[in-house]
Amino acid sequence: MPETFDILVIGAGPGGHAATVRAARLGARAAIIEKQGWGGTCTHRGCIPTKALLACSRRYAELKKLGRMGVRVADPSFDYAAMKRHQEQIVKISAMGVQKSLKESGVEMKSGEGRILSPSEVEWTAPDGRRERLSARNLVIAGGSEPALPPGVHPSERILTSDGLLSLRTLPESLLIVGGSVIGVEFATLFAELGVRVTLIEMVGQILPDEEGEAAALLTQELKNLEVAVHTGMRMETIRETGSRVQLLAAPEAPVSEPLHVQDLPGAHPPGESGKDPGRIRPAGTLDLSADYALICTGRKPRFSAEELNALGIRHDRRGVIVDERQMTNVPGIFAVGDVTGGMMLAHRAMQQGKTLSVRLCGGHEIRCLEEAVPSVVYTHPQIARVGLTEEEALRTGIAVEVHRADFAANITARTALSGPGFVKLLFHREKLAGATIAGDQAGELIAPLSLAMAAGLDRRQLEEWIIPHPTLSEVLGL
Repeated sequence: MPETFDILVIGAGPGGHAATVRAARLGARAAIIEKQGWGGTCTHRGCIPTKALLACSRRYAELKKLGRMGVRVADPSFDYAAMKRHQEQIVKISAMGVQKSLKESGVEMKSGEGRILSPSEVEWTAPDGRRERLSARNLVIAGGSEPALPPGVHPSERILTSDGLLSLRTLPESLLIVGGSVIGVEFATLFAELGVRVTLIEMVGQILPDEEGEAAALLTQELKNLEVAVHTGMRMETIRETGSRVQLLAAPEAPVSEPLHVQDLPGAHPPGESGKDPGRIRPAGTLDLSADYALICTGRKPRFSAEELNALGIRHDRRGVIVDERQMTNVPGIFAVGDVTGGMMLAHRAMQQGKTLSVRLCGGHEIRCLEEAVPSVVYTHPQIARVGLTEEEALRTGIAVEVHRADFAANITARTALSGPGFVKLLFHREKLAGATIAGDQAGELIAPLSLAMAAGLDRRQLEEWIIPHPTLSEVLGL
């Protein structure tokens, strides 16, 4: 007879981890299967390693400000190999923390691969090839996500995804970044602060397309201050390796006429000339770029086996496994949480989904995962954080909002600490907080109470009763 569990999760990223720990603490018999590393993408290839390196680059960059505060630091330098050791140590600590919490909660941990055979049975294959059938009353798919690449683009030695870039042992001299969303701007910040020549290309008219235009503009200026070349409204036409370099051709994101052959043009370069695209005329505004490496960060996609889901009759599409508000698939007894379900691919969203599901399945007081109260943070320097609507989104959807705005420049703590530019923008709809954007130092910490306010449905009057300590940076949140 196979082992029987109350809940069995495939994937030990943030969602799967949270689901099994909460279930076990509620007295359920819980098990989790992980194939690639305890903690999932977040711990090994996402949140944790990037933030470890960003902490290093920020400390180095901040040394340049200390002279204004009377602190003398002669000839600052850095050791990238030591930074990489710091990254690896933090990843190791994070993975150990995941394992420790699972073990202490009484979750049965199984390394290897899990394949769902039926709504109540999973085949577990251990790393040594041993196979075992496990039975569960509730199965949870938590496969996470992986980089999504444009058609025809494949990772290589110098054309990298974020996974590959994090694996580099030496610091490149130059880097092309294709994609100006969260991953792109975070890596642009990191490498530019360490002196790498960075060029960033984004297809739409602003970096961070989903964020407040004002916040995107502020970050664009800060990136330019770091000597990042930012090109928006540009699409990648071609990309290829040329020996020890990467060559990229980008054109304005607008319809162009039928391309002409280069040889038809007076004075054109011969086909095949190094660094040139032999087959097309370059319209006005075209960029012909070269660098040591290229990072392709044009999005992420859910990671699952379509063959496995089809065999079980589980509905899915290119956006992910389709679930209802209870995280249940169309097959009773099979659930899904986290990035594999699409939507906002954020670790804390996955964690809340996992906790909410386990409480529903295993007892305890009911909790919710409110999509409108899920905060997002861009860990650039300065940070950009948001919860709820942006002003542009409210305008586009016809939601009338009142805007309250406060600048970091008017906050004495920000001025004292030389925190740099920043602002807070609060949106109210019918007196209820409907959205908030923070651009500036510590935005990721400052957004947390506003996320709580959104979840609790607080109105303007209640926020006006909020007593905030003085002098603190958090006073920028006050009404």
